[in-house]
Amino acid sequence: MKLRQQLRRWHIWLGWIVALPFLAWTVSGLVMVAKPIEEVRGEDLIAEAPPLPLGLVPVPPAIGPRPVASLKLEARADGPRWIVRYQDGESRRADPRDGRLLPPLGAAEAARELAARYAGKGSIRAIDRISRDAPPIDLRRPIDAWRVTMTDGTRFYLDAATGEIVARRTRWWRVYDWMWGLHIMDLETREDTHNPLVIGFGILGLATTLMALVMLPLTIRRRRGAEGPSERV
Repeated sequence: MKLRQQLRRWHIWLGWIVALPFLAWTVSGLVMVAKPIEEVRGEDLIAEAPPLPLGLVPVPPAIGPRPVASLKLEARADGPRWIVRYQDGESRRADPRDGRLLPPLGAAEAARELAARYAGKGSIRAIDRISRDAPPIDLRRPIDAWRVTMTDGTRFYLDAATGEIVARRTRWWRVYDWMWGLHIMDLETREDTHNPLVIGFGILGLATTLMALVMLPLTIRRRRGAEGPSERV
């Protein structure tokens, strides 16, 4: 009797403690499945890159003595470009007609790159430069980039060094991202799924459930004991 009462008291208090995180997990989970993930990511907003022209005989880029991690020829709005990725993490473009290394993209080039691939219905509202030292949370990549904001609220991020569209962020994606941070209880970086809050509340939720499982047979036994004498009478 005393054990059941003590467990019941702990169960009630723990239930109040874990009610809010359980509610947050449920609501955030429902929001995240409200739309197909392809629509959230805006996968239909960017068309495939055009094929490289036949007959192109590219001149190797003037990469110098620096160690290269990869070298690839890719289509861009102004024509094919060498994309040179060095082992130290830096990337550069090069003109395949003469191998000359090109400077980082300007705002007009970024607008042309996006316009060449954009398949949505909006138009460009603003273009601003993003520094690798302070990348916005919806980019999460320490690179110099151009952020192109559309009239429908969608944001595209282009790598200023290569012209690659590295991220597309619809309005719903930003809601989804915030809900994901709430779901894993990391609203700052929205990446740490192994943090003390989610682990602690998970343990408390497990303890609350185990207490309920222990109390259930004790409660059933007590009720059967209370009903026994009246049935015999």
